[in-house]
Order: sequence, then structure tokens, then C-alpha cells
Amino acid sequence: MNLIKFFSLMGVICMLCSCSPDVKTYAGKTPVMKFDEFFNGPLTGHAIIQDRSGKVIRSFVVKMEGSWEGDKGTLKEYFVYDDGKTQNRTWNIKKLSDNRFVGTAADIIGDAPGESAGNAIKWNYVMTVDVSGRKINLSFDDWMYLMTDDLIINRSTMKKFGIKVGEITISIQKDK
Repeated sequence: MNLIKFFSLMGVICMLCSCSPDVKTYAGKTPVMKFDEFFNGPLTGHAIIQDRSGKVIRSFVVKMEGSWEGDKGTLKEYFVYDDGKTQNRTWNIKKLSDNRFVGTAADIIGDAPGESAGNAIKWNYVMTVDVSGRKINLSFDDWMYLMTDDLIINRSTMKKFGIKVGEITISIQKDK
């Protein structure tokens, strides 16, 4: 095997094996993320969707309404995309402990476990997504960072077969 093929193969292996940092990395960061407190009431998000090269291919605004009863929460999302298309999703979330959650939704395959530390929460899940009329399952590595008491920056990496296919960046603000 020549050197170029070897390094190309190593690059692919590194890309496939790469993983994100542990949420505990953010344990000392403030303000402290209290997911069930932040996602309680009306919120608005503004987002861009980028392809694997970083090109912005779509944007959207999402209106959200969160509510909690004890350790069970509901987050209703209403999306309006830049092309006028709309989408709705309802998350059902269960608080397992102060820093662990699990969510479900109609387009989520199985459960979406979440864990928080400091100002961050990390979610992992598989979502069925419509891409040009085809339904495909994408893995999401979803990070939320509490910036202020009323602002979260959310960054999601989407993968198919372990290969990054795109990213979503959302600013989520509590409505006044």
C-alpha cells in the first residue's frame, strides 16, 4: 500500500471514529443549565442548516411552547422554513435526575437520552428526515449551551453511516 492510500484510509478511519467531548467537560461552566426551567413557556429559535461543506442550504424559525408537570415535560415545536414549508413536532420529555433526561417524538427512532453539566446539555438520537421526498434516518449529536438566563445556542451535527452530512445551528430565546 502506498503512503497516499495509507493516509487516506487513516483519515477515513479517524473521521468515522471521531466523537464529541463528554458533557462533564462543561461541569464548571455557568450559567448552569436547568433544561426543565429554560424550556418552560414560550420560546423562539432562529436557525441555519449547513451541508457537510459548511454551505447554508436552508433556514427556519421555530416557535416553541414548553410545559412541565413534575418530572414530565412537553415541548411543542412549530417550524417555518425559508421556502414557506411548515413542520410540527411534539417532544415528550422525562426528567430522570437533576442532570439526565430522555425524550421521544414521532419522528425520533427510539429514545433520545440527554445529559447536562454546567451550562451544557448533550442529546443523542436518530431522526427520520425528509430529504427531497425520501425518508432517511440521520444520527444527531445535539449540544445546547446556556449563554444567559434567556438564551441558548444549539448546535447539532447530523451523520449518516457515521459520516457527517450537515449541521444545524439555532439560537433559542425565551419570549418576553
